[in-house]
Amino acid sequence: MPRYDNNLTVIGAGSAGLISAYIAAIVRARVTLVERGRMGGDCLNTGCVPSKTLIASAKVAHTLRTADDYGIAGVKPAVDFAAVMARVKTAVATIEPKDSIARYTELGVNCVVGDARLLDPHHVAVGDQVISTRSLVLATGAVPVVPPIPGLVEVDPLTSDNLWDLEALPERLLVLGGGPIGCELAQSFARLGSQVTLIDMEERLLPREDPEVSEHMRAVFQREGIDVRLGHRATRCEAADGGPLQGAGSLVAETAAGPVSIPFDRVLVALGRRPDTTGLGLEELGVEIGQSGTVVVDDYLRTSVPNVFGCGDLVGPYQFTHMAAHQAWYAAVNALFGRFWKFRVNYAVVPWATYTDPEVARVGLSVTEARSAGIPHEVTTYLLDDLDRAIADGHTEGWVTVLSEPGKDRILGATIVGSQAGELIGEFILAMTHGLGLKKLMSTIHIYPTRSEAAKLAAGAWRRKHAPDGLLRLVGGLHRLLR
Repeated sequence: MPRYDNNLTVIGAGSAGLISAYIAAIVRARVTLVERGRMGGDCLNTGCVPSKTLIASAKVAHTLRTADDYGIAGVKPAVDFAAVMARVKTAVATIEPKDSIARYTELGVNCVVGDARLLDPHHVAVGDQVISTRSLVLATGAVPVVPPIPGLVEVDPLTSDNLWDLEALPERLLVLGGGPIGCELAQSFARLGSQVTLIDMEERLLPREDPEVSEHMRAVFQREGIDVRLGHRATRCEAADGGPLQGAGSLVAETAAGPVSIPFDRVLVALGRRPDTTGLGLEELGVEIGQSGTVVVDDYLRTSVPNVFGCGDLVGPYQFTHMAAHQAWYAAVNALFGRFWKFRVNYAVVPWATYTDPEVARVGLSVTEARSAGIPHEVTTYLLDDLDRAIADGHTEGWVTVLSEPGKDRILGATIVGSQAGELIGEFILAMTHGLGLKKLMSTIHIYPTRSEAAKLAAGAWRRKHAPDGLLRLVGGLHRLLR
């Protein structure tokens, strides 16, 4: 048998790569982790951590501005944008040691910095070094999509990658894209003081959610002063005042009513992310790439080259940090032990959240998906303006929608719109993962008053629709006799 320096080599040190390397080290495999950029990948450096830190600062500014709602004189916040961005960098730096070369070296991972290129299924070149390995895990993530709109590159567009180098708050910010990233950042910058215009060629925001969610968020954005323009297809950028394109300018978009011109000081492109296969040599190796640019993998996260596996944003179908971590377990275990036993990756229960205010969180089927797929279902909705804690907190906006099997309490999906929805959805994730029905949620003691009671009260709303009327009539008759 051939001998290799490593049992596993992982390319990419984002969430998927770090977890893959961690698992290999824990089971005493010899593992090398290759990263050409910063350890921690997008989530730590340009994604989840910085964006949620920015959102927190923006929420404080919004609270000050709307303090009248709590019987306290509202004030116009004096936003120190440089201090806000410094706070973002501090948050990243605080978490950074968890993902550092020092920590992973201590765990037993051989960390190599540089550009990786696959020479063959068992050899990876990093600079002058050649690493031999029995198996490979590809976890190189994704990069922002910048569409070929004429003039766009010349205005130095912001993306979720380079946004964090911004030193001054744009007076007029144009956001291209009404998906989760675009919505989160548009609301944050508006709350910090930018005049924000958000455009999208779709007819609604957050198109993966139900239409009523999209409409609710559009109304929230407009209430907060964001100029939401849907059904706008960007066609070109033009220079401000006929001068060279250097950041400020205007964007021309086609609409049903004809072309419109939207001025801006900076433009933020938030039109999704594409898999990053740059420089890996996958085509030469024969690794199949799908039409969407993702690396094609089977149910075991194995590529078309049997000893090469993939996980995270590189392979899809979901671009979430928690999904990357979930896939990483399967990729690493199958890469190390697949000759003896292997595991199909489980996509049965997939949750996500959009961190707007109110937040939008979902797990399982939406109403739209169930209808489109012809899946029999029953819908139960509980409005948060009935929840005592929400009333006390002054955050009554939103609702809980639960899909269940007709006549049964099995949960098919849940959507929550409201404050802390990303936290509240956890109870439904747990229930769906372990087969707990709405009756179990209803019979669980929840602390009063908490927002978590929303799950129990939603289950109670379902139970009231399924009250045993015949039995209750008999019991009522018994009580009459006893009186």
